[in-house]
Amino acid sequence: MTTERTRVIVGGRVQGVWFRESTRLFASEAGVAGWVRNMADGQVEAVFEGPAEKVGAAVAWCWRGPERAFVSSVQEFPEQPEGLVGFRIRY
Repeated sequence: MTTERTRVIVGGRVQGVWFRESTRLFASEAGVAGWVRNMADGQVEAVFEGPAEKVGAAVAWCWRGPERAFVSSVQEFPEQPEGLVGFRIRY
């Protein structure tokens, strides 16, 4: 099983709508490692690391987000895996 890592920048109405916690819950349930954080410019940044299909599912989930979010863009940046364990919110 190959481990992949993708960093995403999510734009739109994604802060103040429970995006980080919803991302943490989705990733944890899916078995994806990484982190999520708010950015100063109003976007959300996240890193997903794990099997390709699970990372892909997490990236696809970012296009939907939680119920109150409005996602206008998801930029994807492939990166080298670091061997992350667990998924957390960065403050």
